[in-house]
This record gives sequence, C-alpha cells and structure tokens, in this order.
Amino acid sequence: MSHTPVNRADPQTPHQDLHSEQGALRGEHPGRSRNPVIKAADLAWLEFEKPDLDRAEVFARDFGFAIAARTEAELWLRGTFAGSPCMVIRRGRASRFIGPAFRAAERADLDRLARATGSTVRDIGVPGGGQAVALLDPSGLPVRVVHCAEQLPALPEQEPLILNFGTDHRRTNITQRPPREPSRIQRLGHVVLETRVFARTLDWYLDTLGLIVSDFLFLDGQRGRGPTMAFIRCDQGSVAVDHHTLALHLGPGTGYVHSAYQVTDLDSIAAGGEYLGERGYQRSWGIGRHIQGSQLFDYWRDPDHFMLEHFADGDLFSCDLEPGWAPMSSSGLAQWGPPVTRDFLGANPSPAKLREVMTALRGDNELDPARLLGLMKAMSS
Repeated sequence: MSHTPVNRADPQTPHQDLHSEQGALRGEHPGRSRNPVIKAADLAWLEFEKPDLDRAEVFARDFGFAIAARTEAELWLRGTFAGSPCMVIRRGRASRFIGPAFRAAERADLDRLARATGSTVRDIGVPGGGQAVALLDPSGLPVRVVHCAEQLPALPEQEPLILNFGTDHRRTNITQRPPREPSRIQRLGHVVLETRVFARTLDWYLDTLGLIVSDFLFLDGQRGRGPTMAFIRCDQGSVAVDHHTLALHLGPGTGYVHSAYQVTDLDSIAAGGEYLGERGYQRSWGIGRHIQGSQLFDYWRDPDHFMLEHFADGDLFSCDLEPGWAPMSSSGLAQWGPPVTRDFLGANPSPAKLREVMTALRGDNELDPARLLGLMKAMSS
C-alpha cells in the first residue's frame, strides 16, 4: 500500500487514522452537498437485462439469492432481510446493466424530486407495488428513486457459527461442521460504477440524492486535480449506515463494475465460495478484507461475466465523519488476501477495452493521457 505521511501537527479530524490516512486539505471537495434535493435512504435494487432467465436463476440460487417473483419476462431476486428486492433481471436481447434504484425515505420525496428535476412520478411493477421517479445521471445511466407500497417479509437466516476465542469458550462438546451450501444473501450492500465524467457525476449524486462521501482516492502525484474515486454512503443522520452504498471511479468505461451482497460471516463467505467453485463458476478475487469499508470480500463472475461480491462485517458510519483522502493503488485495496487479480481490476487487454480507451481519450470528458497514465500506475502499484 502507498503511504502518505501524516503531519502530526495538523488538526485531528474525527476520521484521522480511522478510515484513511489523511483528511481533506483546504479547498478540497467537501464530500457532501449543502442543500440536496432529497436524502435517499438506501440502495433499493439493481436492474439488468439478460436473454436467458433460466440460466440467470440457476446462478442466482447458487450465489445465495431467494426468488421474490418470477414471470416469463422478469426475475426478481431478494435476500433474507425484510425490505425491497435486491435485483430485477428482465428478459432482453443482450446481457446489460440498466441502472440502480435508490429507496426514498418517504413517499413525499418522490414529489419533491419530480418537481426539482422536471420528472414524473409513475407506478412501477415491483412485487407489492410502488412508485418511482426516473432520472439520468451525468454519465447517461438511468437512475430510479423508488417508494415501495409493501415490504417483503423476512426469510429464515443462515445462523452464524458459535466460535471459541482464546479462553472464551462458547462451544464445548459440540463439533463445528458448517454445511457446504450456497451463502444466504441477506441484502444488497453497494454498487460500483465507472464514469468518464467523475466530478459531474459525483456532484449529481450528492446534490440530487443527498449522498455523502466516506472516502476519496486520488492519483499519486495528481491530488491537486481532485479525487478520481469516491466511496459514498447515505445520510441518515445519527443512524450508522454502510461505509458505501455507491462507489464511483474515473475510467474509460461507463456503467457497472460490480455489486455487493451481505452474507452472515466469514464462514458463509468461504463455504459459499467452495460451493460456487465446485459448480464451475469463476472467482475474480478473494477471500480478503478491504481497507475502505473494511469488509470481508469474495468476488465472483456470473455466467454473463458480471462481477458480484459476497461481503460481511463492513464499516458503519453515521453522518458525523468527514471524508478521508488516500492515494489510489491496487495494493491499497485490501488489508489481507491474495494479490488483486487483473480480472478484478479490468486490466486484461482486449480489442473492446482498447476501443473504449481511445473513445474516451478523444471525447469531452475528464480522462486525459496524464490521468490514464496515473490510473495505469495505480493498478500496478
């Protein structure tokens, strides 16, 4: 991991030495909007299109989702926690990510958002019914803000194992035999998106949905040009929420990078990973523990090459913490675990990737040769 020396003479911030190595410098991005249109409560679900819903359902069950609803045209997936579904996959000609849906804190937020953006509140076909406002972020990605009429009831949980610690013996005369079965998804945690217009897209999510930044990453030697990645959480005041429900980073592409789903604990991650491996699915990277967010992680590819993550034990922040700042590096992605893979970094060369880079460099966006070189150095540092 790259280290930025901390000047101990500087004033201490609440997050100093907690979730990054150095806080903001004078004049840097504050990481939150002064007057957002609304404050979204959470990420509700993600929307995809795929041509083969049967294949998608097989992977979904192996990965640990439960089925909330299934028709010829739609597959709604859910976790065990009460609330909204985690994902909808609609039948389409090609496999593609459509966009995220965020959950409004209250129904009136949809009206407020519609007035501010010139949009319309419409009924949506989520199980149990609901309404939504459809928006576009500056990257051109469709974003829904939804309010569901009904919450899905909770399902039976995958019970955590009873563990012995040192002299703290909680299990005696009982063996430890966790079953080899799919991890049981509890809920959707976060989605990571790539954009060529990072600063504009970041500000849009802060100004429109009231999200706040937990951590910024910048390119080594280019901090003065601003951050190139942000881990962003919802603002629920004193209620501690996930370190990030959305992460954005600058890159030559636009759209989905991966999404993450909470499971019970490390044993659930590991046993579920063994289950996926035995069925021939491709692990992208894991098992390890991240730095930003601190969560235990394990990344997998579904049959359509979308990356999904099992995670557990992530950081929870209230609104009080200011953003941390740290240099971007591949070795700084994890506290422990195997070396990060080229598949996870999206660094495997291909004609499509080369076209994407050339298109981005010729376009009106925030990626230029200096930043591209900085990103390449970060991926190898």
